[in-house]
Amino acid sequence: MIRRQLQHLDVRAFTEACHEHRKGPAPGVEAGSVLVLTSRSLISVGTERQVLELAKRSLVGKVRARPDLVKKVLSRLSRDGLLATGKALLNKLDQPIPLGYSCVGRVLAAGEGVTGVAIADRVACAGAKIANHAEVNLVPKNLCAKIPDSVTDDAAAFVTLGAIALQGVRTAEPTLGETFAVIGLGLIGQLAVQVLRASGCTVIGIDLDDRKVALATELGADAAMNRSGDVAAAVSAMTDGRGVDGVLICAATSSNDPVVLAGDLCRDRARVVVVGAVGMEVPRRPYYDKELSFHQSRAYGPGRYDPAYEELGHDYPAGYVRWTEQRNMEAFLHQCAIGAVRTERLVSHRFPIERAEEAYQLVGSGDPLGVLLEYPARELPPRTVAVSVPRAVEGAIRVGVIGAGAFAAGTLVPAIAAERGTRLVAIASNRGFSARHLADKYRFESCTTDAASVLEHPDVDAVFIVTRHDQHAAQARSALRAQKHVFVEKPLAIDRIGLTDVLAAHAGSGRILAVGFNRRFAPLSRELAAFFEKRRAPLVMHYRVNAGDIPADSWIHDPAIGGGRIVGEACHFIDLCAFLSGSSPVSVYAQGVSPAGGARPDDNVTLSIRFADGSLATIAYVATGDPTAGKEHLEVLGDGATATLDDFRTLTLRRNGRARTSKKMGQDKGHRACVAAFIEAVKAGGPAPIPVETIAAVTEATFAAVESLATGEPVTLGS
Repeated sequence: MIRRQLQHLDVRAFTEACHEHRKGPAPGVEAGSVLVLTSRSLISVGTERQVLELAKRSLVGKVRARPDLVKKVLSRLSRDGLLATGKALLNKLDQPIPLGYSCVGRVLAAGEGVTGVAIADRVACAGAKIANHAEVNLVPKNLCAKIPDSVTDDAAAFVTLGAIALQGVRTAEPTLGETFAVIGLGLIGQLAVQVLRASGCTVIGIDLDDRKVALATELGADAAMNRSGDVAAAVSAMTDGRGVDGVLICAATSSNDPVVLAGDLCRDRARVVVVGAVGMEVPRRPYYDKELSFHQSRAYGPGRYDPAYEELGHDYPAGYVRWTEQRNMEAFLHQCAIGAVRTERLVSHRFPIERAEEAYQLVGSGDPLGVLLEYPARELPPRTVAVSVPRAVEGAIRVGVIGAGAFAAGTLVPAIAAERGTRLVAIASNRGFSARHLADKYRFESCTTDAASVLEHPDVDAVFIVTRHDQHAAQARSALRAQKHVFVEKPLAIDRIGLTDVLAAHAGSGRILAVGFNRRFAPLSRELAAFFEKRRAPLVMHYRVNAGDIPADSWIHDPAIGGGRIVGEACHFIDLCAFLSGSSPVSVYAQGVSPAGGARPDDNVTLSIRFADGSLATIAYVATGDPTAGKEHLEVLGDGATATLDDFRTLTLRRNGRARTSKKMGQDKGHRACVAAFIEAVKAGGPAPIPVETIAAVTEATFAAVESLATGEPVTLGS
């Protein structure tokens, strides 16, 4: 894992990934995925050197390199304040990031829905945060390809870079007999030279390194030359003055020179395809005068960055999308099998995984070409790993956690660890490295990739569930049936069937069921509620939520996984209004702004909610506001009084012409108090921090809001 810290990153920090994977739990097989025992993985020298170079820069250097991220930080700083922003930034920097994206191994198990591979088959795997430098990887079915018998593990380890090169060539659309130049003869450039040669093209290689120039000639380039010479004149002479039919830019440099050079080398109406990361200031005159086509090739091929393809396994029909990521991988392996592509001369160094730090020292300070990491033949590591010696604490609540993502790492687990009288027994995550990271940091007794083992653990009293939304209901139900107290990060369920199942399991369990509706536990929320405690009339509440944009491909938007934004997040705001009114919602009317500019139906909505005591709430949930403005603004009116709550930092209370204001140094949304209330309830044997009836009604209100948004009609709960 990589623990990216602000000012003192070094090679050792980056190679923690390889060492911690060796002591972490192995992932388990999942539907649509293949469990692979790794034999080789390839260090992508260009990509990973860039990461190393960024790590070695000063803080000012990092700021200059990523102005886009700095802008986001400054925006959050103006909205949330220094303390909240600093905490979020440090939590983000502390997140473990696995390295690597190209590996080879044997199939240990294939999940439901996987076809075409069997146990013990050799497969090549691709994907950042998937095909890691790790002994065991869990790979979605569309990101692995069966290896032909004649292809070695060494060659197959190049599959990701080979697919990238192949996609670049496909984007250029070469035809038999054309002449192409390849600028940049690193690994991808050397592979592109061979693929172009196999396509029947005359190939000219160009690089600043004489060794790479010579290697390109050895691997099939018809000519290769150093950029320091008169390249344009040489290419003109080779093409009878016409210029090349196309250029693949495979260099990795911030310089704009490759783009300029490509324009000089091309014939009229030629094609230029950028494969590497280079300066992108396109000079108008040569590109205009020659009417050149300029393209950007995106990674391994169609399917890249599409969660439906990569994560959910939805393939594209070959009749419509002939070459996908996976089919490019298969095609590259076939070219290796028939000898059209050779990789043995591309391997400059190899290291056993135990010496991964040396490999990264070489990448960071030397000039290797292809660096392979080799893994010993061994049995599958265990799915549960002991981390620390159990500590006997009399009367302690023994805790298990399922989920180790950003929210768990940055908010929930620190809150649990801060509670006295708790014993951290086990933590689980799908792939294991994030669970290992948190287990080490907070001294959990064990970490695992087997969530069921936490639910059934005899030493666990209470389970915290912090997984993706679609898993909440089933895991909560299982935990309750196993006689565990349960804390579920919102939402409790994403559909009525799941909600009904959880409530039925709770009814016969005798255990506490809590949901992370933390805002009702915030200090300023409590003060606001106390202000209206003796009211004699219903309240009117106006809640503006400047929710911000979520990328369109986020799992949050998927109704089957995230449940959408109303179910997944608006439940927080409904619950706070329920808390302030002291009653449950009874009807909901939702209206949305017509989707535009990429917005979704539940991105910009108003919810009108009536509560059992007669109180009314209007929640404006908006994704298209100015992100520098505050996120949450709540105004409560009733019984001759008014209260205004701004982002859980400032509360103003007014009654009888007099006002008082409470301010907090930092934003406090009640996360820690919410966890503390649950732990205390478990210790005391109840009651639950939030009545289950309220949790159920709030959850049902989100379903009613989605229904109302679809039908345009108000929905009465229970109808």
